[in-house]
Amino acid sequence: MSVVIVGGNECMTRRYKELCEAYNCKAKIYPKQASGLKNVGSPDLLVLFTSTMSHKMLRSVLCATKGQNIPIARSHTSSMAALRNILEQHVSCAPCRA
Repeated sequence: MSVVIVGGNECMTRRYKELCEAYNCKAKIYPKQASGLKNVGSPDLLVLFTSTMSHKMLRSVLCATKGQNIPIARSHTSSMAALRNILEQHVSCAPCRA
């Protein structure tokens, strides 16, 4: 399963990626506005951390994924617990505890 995370804390990108890997998900993380944000592709889940992103960044990612029928999970906080709750709701398998 592929996950795109937009927003969040830049220093937490490695931890976001590790948590997604524990749920057998491949993650792309965009903590800042980037020119590549228009090439998000078609992930299985789009996670938006709204408190740490600008309105321009939000509009850009929503325009890039418009009409693709991608599930979008929005969270005001960008904590690991928030991401864990989102992944538990949207990913069918439990995390690996190895």
